[in-house]
Amino acid sequence: MTDPLAFLLTWTCYGTWLHGDPHGSVAPGHNAPGTDTLPPNPARQRFEQRRMNSAPAELTPPGRRVVAEALAAHARLRRWELLAANVRSNHVHVVVAYAGLRPEKMLAEFKAWCTRRLREAGSAASGNRTWTRHGSTRYLWDARSVNAAIAYVVEGQDVAR
Repeated sequence: MTDPLAFLLTWTCYGTWLHGDPHGSVAPGHNAPGTDTLPPNPARQRFEQRRMNSAPAELTPPGRRVVAEALAAHARLRRWELLAANVRSNHVHVVVAYAGLRPEKMLAEFKAWCTRRLREAGSAASGNRTWTRHGSTRYLWDARSVNAAIAYVVEGQDVAR
């Protein structure tokens, strides 16, 4: 088995993209490449909202800059090749070259460093959750999939979010 070339890592801000959301969401059984996302479900979305234990966390423009800088700084520190990043108001996309680690480890480190920097900058309240648990970790096995992921991250995002 060969190693992947890179990973597409995606995670959302706490409470801003719940299961049942009109944009769709993923869950076990609905997260493999080529499978559909969960369909919109207002009842499920309301159920998820009631389960929340802190307010939704949305990134302001200054907070988005803090996260972008934290991603770049952490990648440099760990000597990871950051191929693309896009920080949105309610989620983050990163394309990072394979560095001998599982993508879950890289995702967890990025989230931790971003949270630390957001709190230092006063852009995230201590005690409130910043991110949802885990995130999406897609393996990119060939140059075509890496290039497609980079294009999606850089060019394929809704300008309004």
